[in-house]
Amino acid sequence: MTYEVAVRTLCEFTAKRGNLDMRFTPSPSAVEGMAGHRTIAARRGSSFQTELTLTGDYGLLHVRGRADGYDPEQNRLEEFKTYRGDLSRMPENHRALHWAQLRIYGWLLCQQKNLASVKLALVYFDVASERETIFEEERPSRELEQHFAGHCESFVSWAELETAHRGERDAALSELRFPFAEFHGGQHELSRAVYRRIRTGGALLAQAPTGIGKTVGTLFPALKAMGAVGPSAAPTPHAPGGPNTPSAPQAPPTSLDKLFYLVAKTSQRKLALDALKRLQPPNATLPVRIVELVARGKACENPGLPCDGAVCPLARGFYDRLPAARAEAIRIAFLDQDAVRQVAQRHQLCPYYLGQELARWSDVVVGDYNYYFDRSAMLFGWTVTHEWRVCLLVDEAHNLVERARAMYTASLDFDSFNAVRDVLPAAFEPVRRIWSEMNAAQPEPHRIYDEPPEALLTTLNRLIATLVDYLSSHSAQNEALQAFFFDALSFARLAAEYDSSTLFEMTRSGREQSVLCLRNLVPGRFLAPRFSGAQSAVLFSATLAPHEFFRDILGLPGSCGYLDVQSPFRPEQLAVRLVRSISTRFKDRARSLAPIADLMARQFAAQPGNYLVFLSSFEYLEGVAALFTERYPSIPTWRQHSGMSEPDREAFLSRFVPEGAGVGFAVLGGAFAEGVDLPGSRLVGAFVATLGLPQVNAVNEEMQRRMDTRFGSGYEYTYLYPGIQKVVQAAGRVIRTTTDRGVLYLIDDRFTHSKVRKLLPQWWAINPHPSSVV
Repeated sequence: MTYEVAVRTLCEFTAKRGNLDMRFTPSPSAVEGMAGHRTIAARRGSSFQTELTLTGDYGLLHVRGRADGYDPEQNRLEEFKTYRGDLSRMPENHRALHWAQLRIYGWLLCQQKNLASVKLALVYFDVASERETIFEEERPSRELEQHFAGHCESFVSWAELETAHRGERDAALSELRFPFAEFHGGQHELSRAVYRRIRTGGALLAQAPTGIGKTVGTLFPALKAMGAVGPSAAPTPHAPGGPNTPSAPQAPPTSLDKLFYLVAKTSQRKLALDALKRLQPPNATLPVRIVELVARGKACENPGLPCDGAVCPLARGFYDRLPAARAEAIRIAFLDQDAVRQVAQRHQLCPYYLGQELARWSDVVVGDYNYYFDRSAMLFGWTVTHEWRVCLLVDEAHNLVERARAMYTASLDFDSFNAVRDVLPAAFEPVRRIWSEMNAAQPEPHRIYDEPPEALLTTLNRLIATLVDYLSSHSAQNEALQAFFFDALSFARLAAEYDSSTLFEMTRSGREQSVLCLRNLVPGRFLAPRFSGAQSAVLFSATLAPHEFFRDILGLPGSCGYLDVQSPFRPEQLAVRLVRSISTRFKDRARSLAPIADLMARQFAAQPGNYLVFLSSFEYLEGVAALFTERYPSIPTWRQHSGMSEPDREAFLSRFVPEGAGVGFAVLGGAFAEGVDLPGSRLVGAFVATLGLPQVNAVNEEMQRRMDTRFGSGYEYTYLYPGIQKVVQAAGRVIRTTTDRGVLYLIDDRFTHSKVRKLLPQWWAINPHPSSVV
């Protein structure tokens, strides 16, 4: 058996030594990096060959890679590295890694072309000045062979462990059984579809009702598919050894390298980890390495210190102590945040960066969307670099629309700009002058422009280049200046790719105070390469209808499948009452307060218990809650507040006790409108006093025009679909199991419209409330 390893992976494992050094070293974007490579290649002669595929073997290792360029006339092999700023400040361990890679490429080339020696050129390209700095050496093939053998020898024992682990993992997963006696209603249908899609490849949008166990229903088939080789089969809980139904399409005889379970919220991460624990066999532990990735702010042991070995003790000698920590960690199957922290403490390492290092060697990674979908996403970058075969499980995927829009949106605040411009007044002045001219030319508070002014972008890019040099050469940390620099860099990069999927706007708040914003509307063009980079992707949620909306906005391929799982719940479980006599439109809200409060009180009197009330804003919430408390002081109430901390949110939910009685007020689309599980008597009903439609404003009106031009459904894509998705999510808090009973009030006459009714779950039996009959 052979173990295939990329040159970069091999060198990162064997050649990295010394400190963790995350000082200011702004990396070029992927687009800038590719452009830099093209520029260097274009400067070479006609005999210059680019992108050479090179391979070689050492024992069980099959080493592969792609060298940037080779000139046979000069017998010179080149490796390109793009950078920004002062090259002398590049960490030494980065340089050592680059030389290690180039020398291995050198041996592979000598072996392939039977060369006695070769010239090696390490080419550093400054993307700002387009200047090349070249370090060159000539090495005989025998030295390069020794270099290659040394690195392989350091890695081969690890490769043997990895090969054995992969075999054990796949064998164990082939025997994995469903952790319950039966699938829940709808769960079996979901699992079969997920398994088939992963085995055949491609993308799947799976809409499944809340409460059926989507987390286990997707993780189980994904793990089964992970180690499967040969013809695919759909999972069933009773077949010996797991799935054994030969009814699915044939699939390539390859298994997955990684499974990425991606979430929008911390609570979903916990649910995924709990599900993975439930999937463990009785009295045994699956040989599957699971790691949880958390935000730096939640993992950092020394907040306020830079990630620099010269300052932080946990960064000092990080790569020297990493091998021992890694060797210990791979024997721990379940590496959640606490387990990673404990390993880090034993080896005196930064837990945040240790977690990232362990993700390289893990089978299942649980983390936030941004680890794969963001512009500089670590997991996506590794997937491409190491050519991993990965499966994406995207939980509560309806959230990815707004999260992805935010990932590809950038803004510049004049106050932040003004606060740091005295550091380099001459460099900031051209941008300040153009920005001030824009302020003077815009009398209204807000305006949307066709595109960002070219003069602004030109001067901003010059300022960025100056800031790179300044920040690279000043060791004293200026956090405000660095923050502005990265904001400016993000803005400039997005502006370079500006098209109709993004709008440019300026919002004024004073004579010179304003905010420039590049607001993304359709993130699909950025997400599409991330979906195509995965072998398979399953996006699941209770609200993925209509699926064309998500396919278009998220950039999913036209071949993306769609599954609408039939609900296991019966209409008689949920009494859905439509109240069309009350309007919750903005102009009618003051008049709606009393009717809503009285309606809630009548329902509470008829059926005491715990209820949730969902309003469209905090202002509306406060109005209804205050009047309700005033009129019905004997009924306990509690309210969601803006910016609630995690303990505050837990305290809010703790009020929903079994057999309790009271009313909780929450904002539609907020923390309590989804991902909240209150089965049985913990929640007996909900009131949704809004359609959840986004606010009518200049941005949304422009979005509607662009959506109409692009997709032919401007109103639906901008207002209707996002609003009703929030309603369905909130309503899903009431019925969580097949034994639950509850009531749901939909308060607004617009719920009677046919376009709206078509978007509501089919299993709901909607009846007009008696007071609504006209």
